[in-house]
Amino acid sequence: MPEESLVQSRKPRVRFAPSPTGFLHVGSARTFIFNWLFARHNQGTMVLRLDDTDVERNTDASVQSIFEGLRWLGLNWDEEYKQSERLTLHRQAAEAIFARGLAYRDFTPAHAGDDNQSGAQGAWLSNPGMRDLPPEESSRRAAAGEPFALRYRVPRGEGRTLRFLDGVYGEQSKLADEVEDFALLRSDGMPTYHLASCVDDADMRISHIIRGQDHLTNTFKHLLIFEGLGTAAPQFAHLPLLVAPDGTKLSKRKHGPVVSVTTYRDAGFLPQAFINFLCLLGWSPKNDREFLNLNEIRDLFSLEGVNRSNAVVNFSEADPFDPKAVWLNAEHLRALPVDDLSAQLAPFFEQAGFHAAPEKIAAVTPLIRERIKLLREAVGAADFFFVHELPPYDPAELIPQKGDAALALRVLQHAEQVLASAPFDHDALEQTMRDAAASLGLKAGPMFQPIRVAVCGRKNAPPLFETMAALGREVCLARIRQACDKLDALA
Repeated sequence: MPEESLVQSRKPRVRFAPSPTGFLHVGSARTFIFNWLFARHNQGTMVLRLDDTDVERNTDASVQSIFEGLRWLGLNWDEEYKQSERLTLHRQAAEAIFARGLAYRDFTPAHAGDDNQSGAQGAWLSNPGMRDLPPEESSRRAAAGEPFALRYRVPRGEGRTLRFLDGVYGEQSKLADEVEDFALLRSDGMPTYHLASCVDDADMRISHIIRGQDHLTNTFKHLLIFEGLGTAAPQFAHLPLLVAPDGTKLSKRKHGPVVSVTTYRDAGFLPQAFINFLCLLGWSPKNDREFLNLNEIRDLFSLEGVNRSNAVVNFSEADPFDPKAVWLNAEHLRALPVDDLSAQLAPFFEQAGFHAAPEKIAAVTPLIRERIKLLREAVGAADFFFVHELPPYDPAELIPQKGDAALALRVLQHAEQVLASAPFDHDALEQTMRDAAASLGLKAGPMFQPIRVAVCGRKNAPPLFETMAALGREVCLARIRQACDKLDALA
């Protein structure tokens, strides 16, 4: 290990190290975000490292999904590595540990390449026959080509306690006698997760390892590896898990797309709202605020604010998204400048087949922003702005008073007449329509409903006069004429 790699940086260096074996999990995204916040809050360095040594499970599609999700979040990183390009370093480190007498060759086929399975049952801790094999015999068998796993020689019978101070869970300890002789290299020569991760953390001068609580028990093995490498261990902080409403850990296998970051993206969440939501799952600012922008979260973030309890993501088969996530997204939508929001909406209109000019989308955006919670909902809220022909609607909705089709027809015919020459901006349209209602002896409701349904194809629509101005005179008049024809057909 190069000497300079053993020197801890004064400013923190943190890493996000996903394994590309599936889409980017929301729990992994939160781990990335917390690392990013810690680095940026402390003017440190953010490292992205693909832990891709599991060649049998890694896929290019998973790599793409990870990068898609991270780029959508919009949080940058400073350095990028692939673990698979560093195998020589990992093997050299394993050999160095072996040369120090801290590892041994295990030629037992039942355990070759296995680093956890036997110990998981609490019965197997070591293989005395291999652990105590004379060095000459071990070297002879290795030279003869007999496959072996390289195992760490965990200290036994010394009463030693392994300890570390976790940044979230506090003091942690475990007797070394309770840790199995875990593998460093598999029988095919590939490094295990434990070895590769620690070697890279040491070489990259990672100062703080911030990861999920499910890795906490691994830390005792990692302390031994750092010791074997002759370097000080980083500081550790383990994050509470994200769990489903039934208390089970969020799982790609069990819960499917609901735990994928790209599911939220495709549904129309803003990245800043999604970040805000994930941060509140397991962390809270001292002032207990919930709606926060990224700069505020970065300035407030600390590991002291991370909770120890697992965080529940509330979803159901009927509604895949946590209500708080949806609420936060609506708040962030409303906080966006109109130009920024219209740019976010444009791809959703394009996907729906509405090839609208940017200026048209910008005109429509203020009219629907209070009516949507997710970006994709804009298509249903604003479709009538972009179609040449309105979808079929019930002509009865044109009638403000039950059974009085004649009144609705008279309203529309009068509206068509006055709108043909009226100025087509909000204030002028409102005055024109109110004057028209007065001339017909009507209140606003019976006057405006037939017009709203005629131009929008529905009762529930954005404010009428802004909508008419955005649609334009020609479209409004054409739709009013079509509505008159519908009412004629009812007579």
